[in-house]
Amino acid sequence: MRYLLGLFAAHPDFINSGPAGSFIAALIAIEVGKLVSKETKIDIIVTPFVTIMVGYIVAKLIGVPIAEFLTAFGDVIEWAIQLRPLLMGIIVAVLMGLALTAPISSVAIAIMLDLNGLAAGAATVGCAAQMIGFAVSSYRENKFSGLISQGLGTSMLQVANIMKNPAILIPPTIAGALLAPIATVWLELENNAYGAGMGTSGLVGPIMTLKTMGFTQDIFWIVILLFFIAPAMISLLISEWLRKRGVIKAGDMKLDV
Repeated sequence: MRYLLGLFAAHPDFINSGPAGSFIAALIAIEVGKLVSKETKIDIIVTPFVTIMVGYIVAKLIGVPIAEFLTAFGDVIEWAIQLRPLLMGIIVAVLMGLALTAPISSVAIAIMLDLNGLAAGAATVGCAAQMIGFAVSSYRENKFSGLISQGLGTSMLQVANIMKNPAILIPPTIAGALLAPIATVWLELENNAYGAGMGTSGLVGPIMTLKTMGFTQDIFWIVILLFFIAPAMISLLISEWLRKRGVIKAGDMKLDV
């Protein structure tokens, strides 16, 4: 039922209330459905009918405006990054990178805001920096399994360790902030909403970048440099410096993988 409500609300041929609006519509509809469940002798008809109708009404009245607002906000971000690619590139990269590492969905944020162009490129760089940065910085603790699970999986695995020592966030975050201007100002890196919040997870971010900008030799090496080599080097250098200063200690980034 939840799947059908979400599909009904999000599909452009029906209401197109977007991910956020669809979630709210499905949540409210299900809660209302619980209230009428088992209250009549024809429950098998009444409950689905009420649930679907409430979902439709909420998606139409609340979901669509939410979707339109988020899309407009995404347009503002793209407009701002066109005007101030250096500053806005850094802001987008850092915030999206932190969102990817936090227990929230950076992918959902990118899709809800419909990030495209330079904004999506900056977001991808920030997300990739978090994943590759943590994977390389924690290699001595987590070895090859940690390298793969974070570099191609998710840096969200480090959330528990971040709660213990937030300083381990510094290397990958700085890497994203340093690389974002290179991506937006000099290389004019672009991506689409579906790759913007993925980073290097499953190589979706790099693949979508190549799809958006075209698979040429130059773009291929730009992707390799910005998404893998540069964040690895920057994060490793900063993390090693922080280790020598005692800010990051042995075992601070240890994972149970």
